[in-house]
Amino acid sequence: MALDPTHTAVGTWSGGRFMRFGEPLPDDRFLPLIRPDADVRTVLTADTYGAGEADTLLGQALQGVPRDSYSLVGAVGHDFYFGEREGAKGFPRFTDPRLRGPEEYASYLRMATERSLERIGVDAFDLLLLHNPDRTGYTSAAVWEGMEALRSAGLTRLIGVAPGPANGFTLDVIECFERFGSQIDWAMLILNPMEPWPGELALPAAAAHDIKVITRVVDYGGLFHDDVRPGHSFAEHDHRMFRPEGWIERGIDRLERMRVVAERHGLTMLQLASAWNLAHAPVRSVVPTLIQEPGADARSVESKRAELAAVPAGPVLSDDEVAELRAVGDNFGSMALKGATPDHEGEQRPDRWPMDESLAEVAGRWGIDPERDLRKAGAAV
Repeated sequence: MALDPTHTAVGTWSGGRFMRFGEPLPDDRFLPLIRPDADVRTVLTADTYGAGEADTLLGQALQGVPRDSYSLVGAVGHDFYFGEREGAKGFPRFTDPRLRGPEEYASYLRMATERSLERIGVDAFDLLLLHNPDRTGYTSAAVWEGMEALRSAGLTRLIGVAPGPANGFTLDVIECFERFGSQIDWAMLILNPMEPWPGELALPAAAAHDIKVITRVVDYGGLFHDDVRPGHSFAEHDHRMFRPEGWIERGIDRLERMRVVAERHGLTMLQLASAWNLAHAPVRSVVPTLIQEPGADARSVESKRAELAAVPAGPVLSDDEVAELRAVGDNFGSMALKGATPDHEGEQRPDRWPMDESLAEVAGRWGIDPERDLRKAGAAV
């Protein structure tokens, strides 16, 4: 029996192998971490992680696991087959006009999906996401006809969109819901009690179009794992070293103010963050990054997976508690957003572009004022 994404999930970006969060785990710890089981039944991967290596390792982890016992979520969109890596920006999107035109979108998507499935060693995904789309990916009928063709071909049962990798893309993803909501089953958004903004702005549109939501970065850079403190020693090249100075101190202050709610319900802080996300109607799944921090005395990543496995499936928090936590963690205007925002000046880039009339109309339909709701605090108006 096919399985939709469950309320808890693990991604192949955990364990430090393909995204620089914490120490990279050896195979004997990484494979059990990402292997779905009776406690965490959903696993997510993306073909671009390690240019296919994450898929291959996931295939090893899945050996012997009955296919109908877990939900498999994949993602395609970055072209590492024909594109050249552009430093920290990674591989270009497959919709980059330097690589191909709209007439070739469907054939690329099919090739990339079939290659990913082959590496994993399965016949089909339960859910396939369009990974980190550019402006074309959000708006092109040719892209979504290509995604729908994958469903028709039996390569996936469900399709969706995964904006990212940074915060933003608010109006873009809402416009995508409006254009292609009859086809889109799931979306993946950044959301946690310390980052309600801007992800929460897209939730009403998701609900209106009956689109279910997977939420990532639930752990807020590891703070909700409750083992990152001021003066923390990060692993070499850890991605979190790019966060603004003082983010840990500010986060810890908010974490401690939230702890009383966690203790009231007998939850760990990660479980509290997960319960907060799941309290939002369209949110059906949480997928935090599971991080092995450096040092002999660091908490084990296995204990963090066990915490995730124990996240309650049903409602936990009252509406008042959800509002209370949101007020403590409010991050409104804390950063410049990606995608279309009034902060962007200049030409369109793969992850940032100017507002246009179409997006302004989208904002109006959903009660969003871009000047008020999508600018970094203190940005010029």
